[in-house]
Amino acid sequence: MSSRRMTTLAAAIAALIAATACSSGPPPPVTTHSYEEQVQAARAKKDEAFRAADNPYSPVPRAARASFPGIAYFPIDARYRVPASLQELSLDPPVVIQVPNSAHELESKVKVGVLSFMLNGTTYTLSAFAENANDIQRLWVPFRDRTSGVTTYGGGRFLDLDRTATGLYDLDFNAAYHPNCVYDSSWVCPYPPDENRLPIAIDAGERLRP
Repeated sequence: MSSRRMTTLAAAIAALIAATACSSGPPPPVTTHSYEEQVQAARAKKDEAFRAADNPYSPVPRAARASFPGIAYFPIDARYRVPASLQELSLDPPVVIQVPNSAHELESKVKVGVLSFMLNGTTYTLSAFAENANDIQRLWVPFRDRTSGVTTYGGGRFLDLDRTATGLYDLDFNAAYHPNCVYDSSWVCPYPPDENRLPIAIDAGERLRP
């Protein structure tokens, strides 16, 4: 593709590896598997999808898929799974911001609202976005933190959330993922806006391979 966007991937990869969306919505129903087992299963399924030779959405170059070692992660840490509340903005008119991407272009995003959450006794906020005001059922939450450019990609990481009717969310940084340009520079990936820079290290989710 001449201009493959990370935003196009979001919908496709959600269908292919829905299990990776463990950060979305309210806490999931009780199952026979522990939280750690659910996260590990989702990660294994994502590795499988990335390695699949017939997966057109895998960011791993076809020639490298058979030997792909799998995605690198921080250890699962339940302390990085926290409740969050979304203060929604009016969509009439929508608040549209421009975010830069890895192709040195600007992309338009609709700001749906601001998520508030607490980590280690301190409250933080992250803005949540959508592609357009007519479809806000899937929220995109990009962020940078103090691991960015050190143990994680300097361009930031993402979370995806299914919009809830209550405004309450299960914000799980163990599900934070790298954009596809980390695996193949031909993908075009948007960068988090300045307002989504966290002043702490989020040692959870995907990381660069040591």
